[in-house]
Amino acid sequence: MTAQFRPLLKRFGRLRQRLEESLQARILFLFIGLLCAIMAVSVIAAGTGIAQFTRNSAARDMAANARVFDQVIKLRTQHLRESATLVARDFGFREALALGDQPTIGSALDSLASRTSARSAAVIMLDGSVIADPAMPLPQGKLVLPMLEKGRMDGIVRLDGRYALAVATPVEMPDLVGWLLLFQPMDKAELASLASLAAVPIEARLIDRAARPAALASARSGQILLLDTPTGRQLTRVSDLPGLEQGLAPQLLLRHSLDKAMASYRSLEFILIGIALAGAVLGLWVALRLSRSIIRPLNSLVEATQRVAAGHVTSVPVFGHDEVATLASSFNAMVEAIDDRERKIVHTSLHDGLTGLPNRLFMIEKLDRAVARQSDRARTLLAFIDLDDFKAINDSLGHPLGDALLCHIGKEIQAIFPDAMVARFGGDEFGMFLSGLDQNADCPRIAARLHEALNRATVLDGHAIPVSASFGIAIGPDDGHDSETLLKNADLALYRAKTEGKGTYTFFEASLDELARQRRQMEVDLHQAIREGGFELYFQPLYSLSENRCKGFEALLRWNHPQRGRVSPVQFIPLAEETGLIVPIGDWVIREACRQAAQWPEQVSVAVNVSPRQFANPAFAQTVVQALAASGLQATRLELEITESIFIGNVERTLASLHALRSLGVRLALDDFGTGYSSLSYLRSFPFDKLKIDQSFVRTLDDDPAGQAIIRAITTLARALGIETLAEGVETDSHMQILRLEGCDLIQGYLISRPVSAGEVAALIDGTSHPHLAARNAA
Repeated sequence: MTAQFRPLLKRFGRLRQRLEESLQARILFLFIGLLCAIMAVSVIAAGTGIAQFTRNSAARDMAANARVFDQVIKLRTQHLRESATLVARDFGFREALALGDQPTIGSALDSLASRTSARSAAVIMLDGSVIADPAMPLPQGKLVLPMLEKGRMDGIVRLDGRYALAVATPVEMPDLVGWLLLFQPMDKAELASLASLAAVPIEARLIDRAARPAALASARSGQILLLDTPTGRQLTRVSDLPGLEQGLAPQLLLRHSLDKAMASYRSLEFILIGIALAGAVLGLWVALRLSRSIIRPLNSLVEATQRVAAGHVTSVPVFGHDEVATLASSFNAMVEAIDDRERKIVHTSLHDGLTGLPNRLFMIEKLDRAVARQSDRARTLLAFIDLDDFKAINDSLGHPLGDALLCHIGKEIQAIFPDAMVARFGGDEFGMFLSGLDQNADCPRIAARLHEALNRATVLDGHAIPVSASFGIAIGPDDGHDSETLLKNADLALYRAKTEGKGTYTFFEASLDELARQRRQMEVDLHQAIREGGFELYFQPLYSLSENRCKGFEALLRWNHPQRGRVSPVQFIPLAEETGLIVPIGDWVIREACRQAAQWPEQVSVAVNVSPRQFANPAFAQTVVQALAASGLQATRLELEITESIFIGNVERTLASLHALRSLGVRLALDDFGTGYSSLSYLRSFPFDKLKIDQSFVRTLDDDPAGQAIIRAITTLARALGIETLAEGVETDSHMQILRLEGCDLIQGYLISRPVSAGEVAALIDGTSHPHLAARNAA
């Protein structure tokens, strides 16, 4: 069985797949299916309506014809009764009946039957005997008599097994002696003649209730039923008739063929089916036209989409003004917008948004191609350029002017080296490379021209801006056979140039790579030192000249490397600043300094240097609060030393942070005072507790009278503002005496003591560990 249906299932599967893959097939299938369903429903509804109308009409006709039958039988009954009554009242007939004159009675009865078209006539006596012509069919007097005695004067009887309509009238002389009956046959011919009077073809016959078919067993009198018969569907009506014979329950059965009645409507059904088929064909044609009008443009859109996906710019033709044309127009507009946006995206992804120069990605892509072609006779010169102090220019002159300066620098480099690839890497960093340089090309001369262009004053918007830039140069293939190596080496050369000062440049050397490796290793070691607690604090006394005692200590960070031993802060602090590790290191210094100072006498304070990057950390104030709370140290015993570089940037936020620390009770000192260019403005903005005079002024006190004047000016200004002064780097008695005479409050340096470990602080406070300090305390 499965093998028989397998080809059909395969065809169905292919049809389903085609419907799923083809929009046109789905449109046709759905449209035709919907149209056929509508047509089928319409035809079925119309056919059902016609059938119902025909049935109802036939039922009405049958009911009307049944009334006609009833009326005809009633008229015949009345006619027979009138005739029988006339004979029954005839004197001669009664006299013959009384005398038993059979010939006269028979003659009268024959005359009455022929005159009334009755089949026969008879007299039923009171004893049930029947007087009639022996040649005529006789009724069964014994069965009719009980009905007559009950007063029923008409009804159906059986004459020789056939049904007849009987009408009786009493014969009185004057008393009742019997009943005169006339019999009208109700055979097939009679009923056919009655049926011919109906408006529709009807079959009529009489049946006995007891002998009626099973299909009519539950039928009520006058009810019309629809029955399926061997000859077709028929409307059947059964109505009760009066019986004049005991035990007889006659019924009139009327039948009307519903199929014949509906035959006249068959042509209408065929017309409806024809209209439905014509509509389906028309719908198919419309669906084909509609689907083609949709699918063809869609196919064009699909092909165009595939071409666009393949990277081609294309468009589709637009016809008309309908939705499909709108879709095509929208597609063309979308393709144009995508193409324009892609061009912009490509340009944006490969160029700097501010200067319009190529960005780092674009430059590296070009550099890859140049390096692939380089050789000893076609070298590649790559320069990494970084503007010096650009942040200060931005903050002092504003970002718009800083942006203008960046654009100017890019144009300047490109103008000097028109054949070079100039790119902006971001911020104040630029890159430039020249490819195909001959082995005899003067690379130092190229570097000198670039240095000259980058290190000279520039006038922008009426402002004279002193521009300074540092750059590093790597030359391939000697400094790198691939772009990655060349980029790394140029970056190392730039880093070396930045460490040597501002406005310088450096060519890459092999030793720089080793320095970079050492720097990376030191960064790794710093991470490990933070995790494992590899740092410790040393403390240098802060000596009061007026009180001749150690008033406090400055906490200094020391790092004992497991392999390298003691590492100078000059080596690792700049790296920690650059990498951001100074923040966790500085936080540890504050916590440890507070913990150590909490063990000292209450009159001894501790000073901690704060990095600008650490100070800019939003959680810095919270770190100070936690350190004070954890150690129990009074806030007034903690002194934070900051440099004026913290003001470069958001001055308002810096001042807010300083006031927040001051509100805690923490003392604030301005370190390296006198080395900046705007220290006085900072003193006006915030009243520091202490000014630390840079050691560069102290070391020249013996030889430079101007140094003493500067010290005098600083101390005089500090006294006027109510600020303490501390001089750093005091190493001789003469320095101390001069500082005392100039009014300096505190000194710090090797004259008093070198930095000592935490365990030696107590002895310094007591003045027992250092002879010079002990003598001072004794004096």
